[in-house]
Amino acid sequence: MSETSLILAGGCFWCLDSAFMQLQGISDVEVGYIGGSAATADYESVCSGRTGHAEAARVFFDPSVISAELVLDAFFTMHDPRQLNRQGADVGTQYRSAMFFRNEDERLLFSSALDRASEVWGEGVVTTLEPADESVEQGRFFVAETYHQDFWNKNPNQGYCVAVVGPKVAKVRQKFAHLLK
Repeated sequence: MSETSLILAGGCFWCLDSAFMQLQGISDVEVGYIGGSAATADYESVCSGRTGHAEAARVFFDPSVISAELVLDAFFTMHDPRQLNRQGADVGTQYRSAMFFRNEDERLLFSSALDRASEVWGEGVVTTLEPADESVEQGRFFVAETYHQDFWNKNPNQGYCVAVVGPKVAKVRQKFAHLLK
């Protein structure tokens, strides 16, 4: 298996994690923080809005099972890319819609995905393309605290999971039924 990954931000990372894990070919999702100016990131500081980081997911997948294009199409299904610095009641730059590219090929892949998303969502897509570069603070991915990893599966009856995460999972399961695990 030749596994690869993409780093994506689209609101609460619990939603991204749980929705992506429904799909065949997705082997793991690691949630964390990226895109800020602080030298480190943790949940409390990112939620304060002072670091500039986004809640994000590093999605690991096998491209022989699910293409990068389908991973990105699912991403644009599980969140509303027209909401600037928010998803629903979650407000702040930490909830922005962004794709973090590590090289020119990924930047082009993400640009094409943005074009496809605009065909579905219209001209109001605000998703940004941002560099992911471990050599600079803004591009460094910080893995989130252990309790955030696989949160929905560990806490299915938690209020936020029932009200927000569950419906996003259901939407992905419906649209990508042919790709479910």
